[in-house]
Amino acid sequence: MLITFEGIDGCGKTTQIKNLTNYLKEKHLNATVFREPGGTRLSEMIREILLHEPGDMDFRTELLLFSAARSQLVKEKVIPILKKGEIVVLDRYYDSTVAYQGYGRNSMNIQHIHFLNKLATHDTVPDITFYLKITPEIASERTRDSQKDRMESAGPDFFERVKSGYDLLAEENDRIITIDSTRNPDIVFQDIKAAFDSEFSAR
Repeated sequence: MLITFEGIDGCGKTTQIKNLTNYLKEKHLNATVFREPGGTRLSEMIREILLHEPGDMDFRTELLLFSAARSQLVKEKVIPILKKGEIVVLDRYYDSTVAYQGYGRNSMNIQHIHFLNKLATHDTVPDITFYLKITPEIASERTRDSQKDRMESAGPDFFERVKSGYDLLAEENDRIITIDSTRNPDIVFQDIKAAFDSEFSAR
C-alpha cells in the first residue's frame, strides 16, 4: 500500500506522518517512510542541489531534477517494498511536482508534467493521498522562525498558486483526501486515521 502526504510547506505533514507511522506500529503493520526528494544516495545528492543551490536554476531543470530523484527512489526502494506487501509512506510525491513546478512555477504544460510523472514513478500510483490543506498565510506564520530553503523562500504569490494547484488536483482525483489542517493536530489525525482504516479494510 502506498500512502502519500501533500500540502504547502507548513501544513503539518511531518507531524501527521509521525502520527500515522506510530499508529501503524500499534497495528503491527510494517511501514517505511521516505521523503521527497531523497531516500537514496543519489536522490539525496539531487535534493541538496535542488534545495540549497545558491545560483539561479531554470524552472525546467528544477522539474527534471525532482523527477530524476523520484525515479531513483521508486525504482530502488518503493517498488521492492510494495512487492513485499508492506506499506510505504511518502512525504511528497508527484502531486507536489504538479502543484509546485506546474502551477507554482508554470515551468511546463500540465499535461506534459503528468506524462513526465508517469515515467518518473514507473507507473506507481498512490492508494491514498492526504492533502493537508492550509492557507499560505497560516503556513507562513507557522514557519516564520524556521530557516527556509530555496523552495520555501519563493514568496506568498508562489504559494497561492501552489495551493490552487493542489485544490484542483483534489477535485480531479478520488484518491486525494482533503484534510483541514488548520485545526488541532490531534483532531487532524483522527480524520487521517479514519480514512486510512476505511481504505485498509476495503482492501
